[in-house]
Amino acid sequence: MAGSSKKVIMVGLDDSTESLHSLEWTLDHVVTPVTVGYFRIVLLHVKVPALYVLRFTSSGMAAGDIITKVESDLNRSAAAVSKAATEACEKRSFKDFEIEMVNGDPREELCEAVIRHKAEILVVGSHGYGTFKRVVLGSVSDYCAHHAACSVLIVKKEKSRHQHGD
Repeated sequence: MAGSSKKVIMVGLDDSTESLHSLEWTLDHVVTPVTVGYFRIVLLHVKVPALYVLRFTSSGMAAGDIITKVESDLNRSAAAVSKAATEACEKRSFKDFEIEMVNGDPREELCEAVIRHKAEILVVGSHGYGTFKRVVLGSVSDYCAHHAACSVLIVKKEKSRHQHGD
């Protein structure tokens, strides 16, 4: 099958275990040996600007020092995300993927990338935030479910059997 005729699955990545789980779930349940030639995966990591992160923090450090430190941490995190995603794909012998890194608001960047790559489906992980964190941080999965120009699959980490009654 020619590369241009393959269906695009976009997976939103960040530095969370939920994000990596959503990629692994996609590789294990959607891109099976039967469908491997049918799909191409775009892994999108959105690096939030340092100033966005600083809105939620306070410190006695000078502003320039803080921004430099946060930028360094964000770059290290982006490299770790890229490495983990590559390893997950290679472990499953899946080679038809690309990793794209962009800067901005994850909600908006994911929805724009869906259009840019003509994605058939967007896969995002669910962090399982409570009401307060969702209000403060905003739910990327909720936003994408309502605004993305394609179907959205929200992958939740499986709870242990002991947690189901809670």
